[in-house]
Amino acid sequence: MPKTGEDRHEAFPVLVLAAGASRRMGRAKALLPLNSGTLLDHALGQARQLGSPVSVVAGGWYPLVRYRCRLQPSAWIYARDWHDGLSASLKAGVGRIGPQAKGVFVVLLDQPLIEPEALVALAQAARRNPSQPFAADMDGKPGAPAYLPRHLWSQIMMLEGDKGAAGILAKNGATRIAMEGASSDVDTPGDWRRISRLLSEQA
Repeated sequence: MPKTGEDRHEAFPVLVLAAGASRRMGRAKALLPLNSGTLLDHALGQARQLGSPVSVVAGGWYPLVRYRCRLQPSAWIYARDWHDGLSASLKAGVGRIGPQAKGVFVVLLDQPLIEPEALVALAQAARRNPSQPFAADMDGKPGAPAYLPRHLWSQIMMLEGDKGAAGILAKNGATRIAMEGASSDVDTPGDWRRISRLLSEQA
């Protein structure tokens, strides 16, 4: 997506959440091979469809993932409390965003089947109404990828445990956007085999 003047002033930054231990996968999920790079490289490409700068929130498998991925983000953010779950990643990322931002996009590491057109739709919706939360429609509930306007960040900073922003998005009337592929995430080796087959069929 072309940068606007607001993007250059960091009005719409993006966080890629990649701090998990990948226990169910049994290896660093971020470094799974995908096309000519890794799953994290692919997630960075998705993030760049939304805005800039793009930061990766890391924890488990850091710094290995930093040096093994082909693409590099604008910044790496180490979530010191990543063992506490998803809330720690969100809080570490949001806590590093500058005052120019109107809101922040949140992308997960492991949703490679999302089509670029869906990400562009999310980016355009947020720019048209930057005070409104937007999220992927997950069977009638909000999920990731998502856009969190600044006025919700204080609620994000109060999250605890392995809890993301879905509850906050729902409570604050997030507009849901249909995103085919958002519900297909990579958690286990079986997931990865299935998703790899689908990606190879699309190539």
